[in-house]
Amino acid sequence: MDWMLSAGDNPWYQLATRFGLRVLAALLLLFIGLRVARMVGNWIARKLARSELDATTSMFLGRVILVAAQIVVLLAVIQTLGVPTTSLLAVLGAAGLAIGLAMKDSLSNIASGVLLVTLKPFRVHDQVTINGITGRVESISIFQTRLRGADNQLITLPNSLITTDSIINLTPGTVRRIELVVGIGYGDDIDKARAIALELMQADPRVQHDPAPEVHVCLLGANSVDLSIICHVGNDDYGALRYALIEGIKKAFDRAGISFPFPQREVRIIGAAASGIADSKNPSSSQ
Repeated sequence: MDWMLSAGDNPWYQLATRFGLRVLAALLLLFIGLRVARMVGNWIARKLARSELDATTSMFLGRVILVAAQIVVLLAVIQTLGVPTTSLLAVLGAAGLAIGLAMKDSLSNIASGVLLVTLKPFRVHDQVTINGITGRVESISIFQTRLRGADNQLITLPNSLITTDSIINLTPGTVRRIELVVGIGYGDDIDKARAIALELMQADPRVQHDPAPEVHVCLLGANSVDLSIICHVGNDDYGALRYALIEGIKKAFDRAGISFPFPQREVRIIGAAASGIADSKNPSSSQ
């Protein structure tokens, strides 16, 4: 007991005790603060999801609020350790400028993420084509956007790449146009081929009647008369109907006797022709 009383007068003991209590308080604040920040972020995200905001905006804002709350907790922990926050913020500001220059690509992704949420060129669950990649949007975060491809692969795109490239939104529920170019022979009946193609499209319930299907002669080619076969379909049925039309047109034209001409080339051997003329003028040479 006397040792503890004598140790209490030791300045090193007092310093260690005071610093140890601060570290303990900081660790406790960090543990509780991060849990509370996550709970608050999830609660706000759920509230935003129930509001009139779309899922993309609510998800993005929920993550931004979570990151901001975590930063506030870290600043509180640093202040609990006794580090002056004013001088620390000045140092962080100077360091932030240097880090910002070094991480300009990452900051560009953040700015692009804000633009994607603000301008809303697409939303979560939309079918899009970006930079030649097609997939369904799974999430839009601060730095990157994730797509789920047709063969179930996960595609991650930086936000800066998305905003600097063309975006084709193939949102489910929209109407898309199918155009097939089919060549028939010059000796085939154009009106008959047009009637067969129109009947095939009108018989399929997936084809939209407004605008109505169309068949036009689009080109008089070197080997064929090219027909442009056009119809409109819902986005969900686009791929299946396109394949079905290609197969159906082939079978229907075969039954009707309409040909699909192959590319043809006429080859003349000039040397052989000249030799043949010379032999015909000099019969003795062939004996």
